[in-house]
Amino acid sequence: MKLKRSLILTLLAGAAVLNTAWAQTEPGLTDKTIKLGVFAPLSGNAMAYGFDVLNAAKMYYDKVNKEGGIHGRKIELVIEDDRCSANDVLAAVKKLTEQDKVFALNGGSCSGAVVGAREYIDRAQIPYVMLNASGDGALYPPSKYIYGAFSISQRAVGGSMVQFASAHLNGKKIGYINHDDAYGSWNQEAAEFQAKQIGVDLQIQSINPNLTDVTAPMLKIRAANPDVLLITTYARPVSLLVKKAHELGWTKPIVIAVNGTADLKQLIENVGNKEAFKNVYLQEVMIDVPGGPKLKWVYDMYKTYYPELAAKPGYPQTYMPYGIPSAMTVVNALKAAGPQLTREKFLTALSQTKFESGVMAGPIELTPTDHAGQKSAIYLKFDGEKSAVVPGTYRSLWVYQPK
Repeated sequence: MKLKRSLILTLLAGAAVLNTAWAQTEPGLTDKTIKLGVFAPLSGNAMAYGFDVLNAAKMYYDKVNKEGGIHGRKIELVIEDDRCSANDVLAAVKKLTEQDKVFALNGGSCSGAVVGAREYIDRAQIPYVMLNASGDGALYPPSKYIYGAFSISQRAVGGSMVQFASAHLNGKKIGYINHDDAYGSWNQEAAEFQAKQIGVDLQIQSINPNLTDVTAPMLKIRAANPDVLLITTYARPVSLLVKKAHELGWTKPIVIAVNGTADLKQLIENVGNKEAFKNVYLQEVMIDVPGGPKLKWVYDMYKTYYPELAAKPGYPQTYMPYGIPSAMTVVNALKAAGPQLTREKFLTALSQTKFESGVMAGPIELTPTDHAGQKSAIYLKFDGEKSAVVPGTYRSLWVYQPK
């Protein structure tokens, strides 16, 4: 019996040594920890897109650690401020990969900024899971190492809005204002695809993101006389367009994409007249209005983790819950990859992900041929003060086709 017990102990000790040695061959991985590199705009004009999103991811990872971690390992975070700048995102990614030697990356709130890091990530062969950026330019064509759009992809933004305008607002001719950049072309591609599939006429005006006088595009839209106006621009042009539409006597429905509503209070102040919101709808990619009953658990968790922040006006920020599905995706894939974790197993698990987050409007679903996680949206009727959920979920029909 003593010999048998001694043999068992020897084998267990040997297995532990081998497991530790094997784990140390993977960057950012030990037998007790998994090091993740996390980044978002934590300062500057764009911090509303990422500061509290990263806070949400942090609190979810902490929750997982308190529940025992992943196969006995605790998650360790290394955090960087990317300031929503392409140069800063690339610098953060390089530092986290080469200096901090993290196992995987989980970050990025600004699509244009994260796209610039794609070439480096592919070359470094490091798994990258976006935080809340749509990131179409980095997701299509699919890269083995990059996954994202857990809020929603820009192509899904455009397709879903056209579906809503047609199905709920009975739009036969639809006005569409987007940006004349890559960000705008992504949502336009799916909007045009959706319009063709369901047989509606799309009237498009593409504007420069820095345009300060929107009179000309609004006059062209009014001349086209669409049944509905869809606005997929950034926040500042949204306020100019809504204000100008009201000045021109526009009374038909206006639908604003989720990327233009980071700060509704500021939007109302910039427009300067609540009468302009009499027939306005907002796209929302979460399962409920921010702070609504279906999302209460997220906001309760936030109050527990960040009581001082939660007591401040304006907190939690609008996009805060978006950090949860991204962190959930990382955790689920780490669990599915098993105790003998490698980057390759983690990437395989990512490509086979499907779950309901309890946060977003649709399921988080990743496949080997599509690495955009969420493609659905709900819509809210907004009167300048309160939002009411419109029944139903609206999904883009666009599907990536290799060229």
